[in-house]
Amino acid sequence: MRMTRRSSTASAATTSAVPSVEPSSTTMHSSAATLLERTLSSARPMLPAAFHAGMTTETSGRSTGGSMLRFSAMLQSQSRAPRRAVPGLGTPIALLRHAIDDVVSRRRLIGYLVQAESKKRGSNTLLGNLWWVLDPLLQMTVYVVFITIVAQRKTPDYPLFIFAAILPFKWYTSTVNDATQTVVRQERLIKQIAFPKIVLPVATATADVVGFLWGMIPLLGIMLLYQDHGRLTPLVLLVPVIAVVQYVFTLASAVLVSAANVFFRDLGNVISHVLRLWWFLSPGLYSIQNLKDVELFKEHPNLISIAHLNPLAILFESYRAVIYGAADGVGPPHLPDFGGLAALLLFSLVFLALAAMFFKRVEPTFAKVL
Repeated sequence: MRMTRRSSTASAATTSAVPSVEPSSTTMHSSAATLLERTLSSARPMLPAAFHAGMTTETSGRSTGGSMLRFSAMLQSQSRAPRRAVPGLGTPIALLRHAIDDVVSRRRLIGYLVQAESKKRGSNTLLGNLWWVLDPLLQMTVYVVFITIVAQRKTPDYPLFIFAAILPFKWYTSTVNDATQTVVRQERLIKQIAFPKIVLPVATATADVVGFLWGMIPLLGIMLLYQDHGRLTPLVLLVPVIAVVQYVFTLASAVLVSAANVFFRDLGNVISHVLRLWWFLSPGLYSIQNLKDVELFKEHPNLISIAHLNPLAILFESYRAVIYGAADGVGPPHLPDFGGLAALLLFSLVFLALAAMFFKRVEPTFAKVL
């Protein structure tokens, strides 16, 4: 009985200790909620559209049953994050678009790689970039001695005739040979850092443009040497136009061989022999007009048409047209075959697109293969 009385007493004391909610206090809270609702309602049109889109209205007021704002993004995920494109997958058009985006978005990186490559080539040897001046001159000397003395073939101003083909061919061969190693050489960098690898052959091809500009110095010197024969004319200003076409074709070749050499390491040796054979099959030491005097081409005239389809033949003949003149050495410089250049440019753009698609398709496997 005593314990029952004590518990009853304690229960009564506890009940008296809890403060009672006054009607005036409930009314005050209700008024505050109503005031807050009115304030938010008046401020809602001033909220940014993006923030207001994430707000939802829900009638769940505790006090007065009014509306309460809720930010849906904090409560639940109503939209999934966009999926990123998997490298190497997708349609050919998508791969081409990715390649273009990689080059455009990383143009500053390409510029840095071009500068680094140019400085490296200039510092690795004693003469540096002067080899772009000396090497074509030495090749010209060898061919002049062989053709004019050994073969005893007379061609007016033959040093200028041959140099107009040696310089662009050196540009092409130098770029292709460098491109075969441009991805393999960056093996450690590719395994450690994620970046678009297509910038590597693009930087290599662009860096060799600087070497081509160095090679223009001896070319202008030889043209001044034969100025009495009318070789130096304003048409020499068309050389950059022809060089743009060659750059696109060279870039396409560089992108293709840089990716292929990752899987076929002997490609560099094969390419060196192919380029050497390509030089002798192209009108570098001779002109296409000289082929008409060969018995084989007399018996098969269609071979002349096939010779005109050679990309290097189009380039060599175009450079010679504005630098040397007529193939027989008698006529002055003249306009190049713009139709042939336009066809080569179109072919080079298609070739570059296909090479870029192939590069992006196999790019995800570079780190695993290397």
